[in-house]
Amino acid sequence: MSFETISVSTDDRGVATLTLNRPEKHNALSALMINELTAAVAQISADATIRVVVLTGAGTSFCAGGDLGWMREQFHADRETRMLEARKLAMMLKALNELPKPLIGRVQGQAFGGGIGMMSVCDTVVAVDSAKFGLTEVRLGLIPATISPYVLARMGEAKSRRVFMSARIFSAVEARDLDLVARVVPSEEMDEVVAQEIKPYLAAAPNAVAAAKALARQLGPAITDEIIEETIQRLADTWETAEAKEGISAFFEKRKPDWT
Repeated sequence: MSFETISVSTDDRGVATLTLNRPEKHNALSALMINELTAAVAQISADATIRVVVLTGAGTSFCAGGDLGWMREQFHADRETRMLEARKLAMMLKALNELPKPLIGRVQGQAFGGGIGMMSVCDTVVAVDSAKFGLTEVRLGLIPATISPYVLARMGEAKSRRVFMSARIFSAVEARDLDLVARVVPSEEMDEVVAQEIKPYLAAAPNAVAAAKALARQLGPAITDEIIEETIQRLADTWETAEAKEGISAFFEKRKPDWT
């Protein structure tokens, strides 16, 4: 299967690298990328030769959040269309979260919004020490709704509340303190450290690894279809507020919103 916005390669050990491949757009999530990621996860899940998956980005950014063109389309869409698009993102994150293979995040650059969501569904994350992160939705009058079950499951409520609704930009070291990142490394050490994370899985029984991951997910915080649907409803409600209309208009018009 060929893709336009992502790439998938597998080495002879069974290590697949899933790369967000829109470097000129800082790997922002477009509708096409969301669809392609969902398809790629299904393909990887069904491939018994794949033992481990590394999720990374091409270029200087891991994922800058939502694509501007996609955001503009949502701004002019009706409620039903917005919910449909949010549900596609939610299902992509769900598929990544339930991938029956170890998923290692190789975060080589900044991540915002949906990028934080993808980091949150990884089993472990290695981040470059220069990376910056942020849940910036509230600057637009929106909320980080669709990604919220995964962010809360990863950080826990107490830690997530430090960054969830402030839109504050934080460092890789703070991301480690928030449990979003496991290891922070200089860029020249990234590949070596990711290789260290991969190595134990190649000596483990793959079906047992999949079963253990499914058990951990089952015993962890509940992320049910009802919870996912609630986040989609909450996001749709927020899109219809005066703040969202003002915040997104201000963003595209390159001015400050009226609440500043």
